Amino acid sequence: MNSISSLKLYLFFLIPLFYTSCNDLQFQRFEGGALGTYYAVTYKGAENPSLQKEVDSILNAINETFSIFNEASIISKINSNQQVILNEDFVDVFSVAQKIGQETDGALEMTIGPLVNLWGFGKDERKLDISQTEIDSVLDIIGYWKVHLENNTIVKDNPGIQLNFNALAKGFAVDKVAEYLVEKGYKDCVVDIGGEIVAKGKKYHDQEWNIGLQTPTRTRDGEMRAEETFHLHDRAVATSGNYRNYFEENGQRYAHIINPKTGRPEKSNLLSVTVIADRCVEADAYATAFMVMGMENTRLFMTAHPELTCIFIYDENGTYQTEVCNPSINQ
Repeated sequence: MNSISSLKLYLFFLIPLFYTSCNDLQFQRFEGGALGTYYAVTYKGAENPSLQKEVDSILNAINETFSIFNEASIISKINSNQQVILNEDFVDVFSVAQKIGQETDGALEMTIGPLVNLWGFGKDERKLDISQTEIDSVLDIIGYWKVHLENNTIVKDNPGIQLNFNALAKGFAVDKVAEYLVEKGYKDCVVDIGGEIVAKGKKYHDQEWNIGLQTPTRTRDGEMRAEETFHLHDRAVATSGNYRNYFEENGQRYAHIINPKTGRPEKSNLLSVTVIADRCVEADAYATAFMVMGMENTRLFMTAHPELTCIFIYDENGTYQTEVCNPSINQ
């Protein structure tokens, strides 16, 4: 574990920065909306007018697989106990969720769905005064080991089990779009979906892509500013934090990061975790798991995973502090 004292910013989302002239036709960029957030694609090469439509098609297919708000999606059919043949995307994400769930002792929990709904961060309306009895009844059906992949279908130990891949789906989508761009010949590109990013190739032959780190805001509507950058080359980065998606009741803030062991929104001085990994789906998943695990347990985990870089932002007596484990970033 190492600290980088020169890293003064406090981050939540990660924003790609491109220091190029508007007249530089070498870079193309398009934006849109998908998976409940924005997306932005930047690539080097001649403009391809059909590329955005093709990317939209990829993202629509991912939404039709993993959206809990789409009753016709594969995950919704599984959650309503319908028999459905899984596609390759679902199997891939399920396998990653199972692997990281095991590695993190359930800190990443793909069966978190009922708890997400109970606290009003899913499909159900937010409730007041959730009792311990309600939480305990839901905890009985939580556990990644209670759901299995058999003959390309999902088998549950309990029909009440509800899957939720919101901690992985955006990262997976970033990977899919980036892979598609490279297959189409755009080996130098950046894909950003809601702050989860993959950078492929280089910006120039001697310059890597710059990724900006956002200074965190005190509230969900605070102004986003990027004051520091690092270089990213053929890697992915994702962030999980507790101060953009939350609700407040009676002066208490409840974040969307729910601890699968306690059944309650996680409370700690850890504000956000950013993870750099080879795949964005894994960076996304680890970032969520580390928010649940906390700093001490994550530090121990990181000593056995030198392939990952982790950046904590935490509150120390009202002052934000930054700590980096396994630093591999270049400023």
